[in-house]
Amino acid sequence: MADTTELAWQEPSVLDPAVVRQAWRVAEPLHGLIYFAPEAHERYADLGLDPRSGYFASRSAAMGPVGAGPVVAAFYNFNPALVTRALPAAWDRTAPAAVLAARTEAAGAALSRALGDLVDTAEMREAADLARRAAESAAAYPEGRPLFAAHVALPWPDDRPHVVLWHAQTILREFRGDGHVAALLMAGLTGLEALVLHAASGEVPRRFLQRSRGWSDEQWAEATGRLRGRGLLEGDEPVLSDSGRAQRAWIEAATDRLATPAYTVLGTDGCRRFTELTRPMSRAVVASGALNVDNGSSRS
Repeated sequence: MADTTELAWQEPSVLDPAVVRQAWRVAEPLHGLIYFAPEAHERYADLGLDPRSGYFASRSAAMGPVGAGPVVAAFYNFNPALVTRALPAAWDRTAPAAVLAARTEAAGAALSRALGDLVDTAEMREAADLARRAAESAAAYPEGRPLFAAHVALPWPDDRPHVVLWHAQTILREFRGDGHVAALLMAGLTGLEALVLHAASGEVPRRFLQRSRGWSDEQWAEATGRLRGRGLLEGDEPVLSDSGRAQRAWIEAATDRLATPAYTVLGTDGCRRFTELTRPMSRAVVASGALNVDNGSSRS
């Protein structure tokens, strides 16, 4: 597969995509805890939503009371039958505005619990300012990014820095995620096939990916067979072939490149400072157990 991240007709990146990738990866737990936090599940339950419905409703609520179709398209790798069981039925019990408010409240409470004294620091305020600058600058690039565009149009939450940081990181996460979907489409992968390759890389257990996205053993096996036929998998317990590793590397490089415009406003020094500031915060989130999958039915 041609490395289209280096073709002459593409404008070169202002920033090293590796610097951008690190800035996103280090701060990701500050957003990701919302999918696991009991505070979120409790607030969704108050609205009449179980954890699975709460996930689909809360992440899609920025798009309004949509049905399963747009969510299947935007989220990409979930079994459509799983989404259909949650939406649009969730909107018979509550409204998008209520779900968005519950999600933001839950994020603030979960981060306060996980971060403790780190919530009220100069470092938190600086990190929130950097993340907000990046998120707001990304609004100039909505094309082809429906989930991002919906989130970046939301009003900013109150001025508590840790909530602002969470909201900004959510926007940046969806910006990157929409770009990742574009890369998967260019690679010719269905959502399920992308999951199978991810599992074969050894980075995330198959059991978690398959169960959380709602695919049966039969469906997983069929996708595995298709990928074997294309030379992307090998071995009895499938692992990536050389071609599979090359494709995964291309997808990740393309995703990094597509995420870069959001961080241009920060520059290399700003990205590195953001990484420096958020690293101890993310470590505190991990150490608190806030990312434990047993906290609830996470579906990130």
